[in-house]
Amino acid sequence: MYIEKIHSSKDLRELKVEELNAVAKEVRNAVLYRVSRHGGHVGPNLCATEATVALHYVFNTPEDKVVFDVSHQSYPHKVLTGRAKGFIDDNEMDAVSGYSSPLESPVYDNFEIGHTSTSIALATGLQKARDILGGKENVIAFIGDGSLSGGEAFEGLDTAAEIGTNIIIVVNDNEMSIAENHGGLYQNLKLLRDTGGTAELNFFKTFGFDYHYLENGHDVEALVSLFQKVKDIPRPTVVHIHTEKGHGYAPAVSDKESWHYHMPFDLATGKLLNEESGEYIPAMLGQFLFNEMKNDPKLVAISAGVPMALGFSAEMRKQMGKQHIDVGIAEEEAVALASGMAKRGAHPVFTTYATFLQRTYDQLAQDLCVNGNPAVINVLGASIFGMNDFTHICFFDIPLFSHIPNLVYLAPTTFEELIAMERWAVRQESYPVAIRVPAGPVAHSNEKYDEDYTELNRFTVSKTGSEVAVIAVGSFFQKGEAVVRLLSEHGINATLINPRYLSGVDEALLEGLKAGHRVVATLEDGSIDGGFGERIARFYGPSDMKVLNFGVKKALYDRYDVQQLMADNRLTDAQIVEDILSIV
Repeated sequence: MYIEKIHSSKDLRELKVEELNAVAKEVRNAVLYRVSRHGGHVGPNLCATEATVALHYVFNTPEDKVVFDVSHQSYPHKVLTGRAKGFIDDNEMDAVSGYSSPLESPVYDNFEIGHTSTSIALATGLQKARDILGGKENVIAFIGDGSLSGGEAFEGLDTAAEIGTNIIIVVNDNEMSIAENHGGLYQNLKLLRDTGGTAELNFFKTFGFDYHYLENGHDVEALVSLFQKVKDIPRPTVVHIHTEKGHGYAPAVSDKESWHYHMPFDLATGKLLNEESGEYIPAMLGQFLFNEMKNDPKLVAISAGVPMALGFSAEMRKQMGKQHIDVGIAEEEAVALASGMAKRGAHPVFTTYATFLQRTYDQLAQDLCVNGNPAVINVLGASIFGMNDFTHICFFDIPLFSHIPNLVYLAPTTFEELIAMERWAVRQESYPVAIRVPAGPVAHSNEKYDEDYTELNRFTVSKTGSEVAVIAVGSFFQKGEAVVRLLSEHGINATLINPRYLSGVDEALLEGLKAGHRVVATLEDGSIDGGFGERIARFYGPSDMKVLNFGVKKALYDRYDVQQLMADNRLTDAQIVEDILSIV
C-alpha cells in the first residue's frame, strides 16, 4: 500500500505522477473504511479525494498553507499528512476528529474549523500576514460550492481581491450543499459549468480574480497540471473544479443528501449497522409544522442548508412549495428574512442548530428584536446530548440568547409542551420568540399545558413542598423530578418548578419561596456561566436564600462522553442531591 508509507506530503511528492491514481484509490478506500466503522462525512470527502492528492503533490505543504472550509472535505488531507492510521486502524480512529485541527497536526492544519464559509476569510489573514512579513508561500483556500452561499465567503473573496497578492481559491463544485444548493449565485456556477468556464458572465472575475476551470475534477493528472500552472501565481486566482459528491461509492452517489454525513454502515451494502429506532423530537416538530401549513397559509418554514434537521425530506419540501424556503448556508439571512416576513404579516419559523445560530447574534438582536417582529426561532440540539465536537457544541445558547432584550426564550420540558409553545408562538403577533427544542430522550406528559404564553416570565409549580426548591430547565426537568424523589428519601419534601421562560424571572414566585425554603437549586442543560441559574442567584443575592447552580462549566469540550461530562460537573442525580444535602 502507498498510504501506509506516506507520513507526510513530502513522501507523496517523491512518487511519480502515474502513481497518484493508485494513491487516490487507497485514500478513498481509507476514508470509506473509517466512516463505515466510525461514522462521519462521506460524500464531501469522496468528491475531494483526487483534488487533495494533487494539491499536496504540487504545492510545498506544509510551507504552502491550505485552509479547508468547514472540514467536511479534510479527511483525504488527514490521510496524506501523517494520520492514515486513524482511517485504517480501528484502534486509532478515536485519535482523529472529523475536523481540521492544529491539536492533531499543528504543522498541516492551520485552524480549528467546524463551521462553514470561513476558509477564504481565514486564508486572507494568512495572505496579508505573509505579505507583511515578507514570506513567499502559496496560500490556498479549499471551499465547496455550498459554502459559497455564506456571507463570510463573499467577504473573504472581497478582501482577497483587494489585497491583490497570491491566494488560490479552489472551488470544489459538486452541485450540492448538504442538500441541494439555494441562491442566485448557483445560476452562474451552472452557466460556468455549462460553458466549460468560458461564459463572459463570471462571478469570480467580477472581483478581479484570475479564473481557471476544470470539468473533470477527478482527473488527477489534469489537476496536477492545473495546480502547477497556478502555483506561485502573484495574483488572486480561482480554480473552479467540477466534481461529483460521493464519487467512487455508489450509495453515496445515488442519494447525495443522505450520504453527506452517515452513521456506521456496512461497506458492501450501504445499510446502517445499527438501525436507529424510537422517537426524534425535531422530526416530530417538523411533522407538526408540515401539518399546520395546511391550515395556516401564512406559515412558512425557513431552513439554512439543513432542511433535514426537521425531517423535511425532498418530497415534503416539494409538497410545502412556497411555504418552505431554504436560504442555503446563510443563517444571518434566515433571521433577517424571518423578521421581514413577520413584519409583512406572514408566520415565519426558522429552525437550525444552536451552534449555527451563534453566527446570527447581531441579526437576532438588531434585525429581529430591536424591530419586535413576531418571528419564531427553533433552537435545535441545545443540550449536552447534542453534537460533541468542540467546534459544534450547542449548549452555549442560554447565555447568548436569553439576554437579548425583547426576545422571549422558552424552554419546554416535554414534546407536548413544545407543541403548545410552538402553536402559540406561530400564531401570536406580539414578540420575537425562540424555543429551545428539548434534546436527549423524548419525554411525554398528559399534563394540560397553557395555550397562551403572552403573560411573560410566569413559572409553574409542578410540586409544592418546603425547605428546598428545585428549578429545572427544559430537558433537565426530568432530572429535577428524579432529584426531588431522591430528596424525599432523605425526609425533604422539595418543591419542583418548571420555569418555562429563560429570558426573565418570575419575581413574585421567587419572592414567595423565601417564606418556606432555605435552598434553591437550579438545573440547566447547558453552560452555567452566564446561564439561567445565575439570574436566579442574582435575584436572591441580597437575601438569606442559599442558591446552588447546576450546569456545565465553561470550557471547550471535545468529543466528550455525556455520562463522564455530567459526573465531572456534578450533574448526576446522586451528586446533585449530595450537594443540596450538604447545604441543608
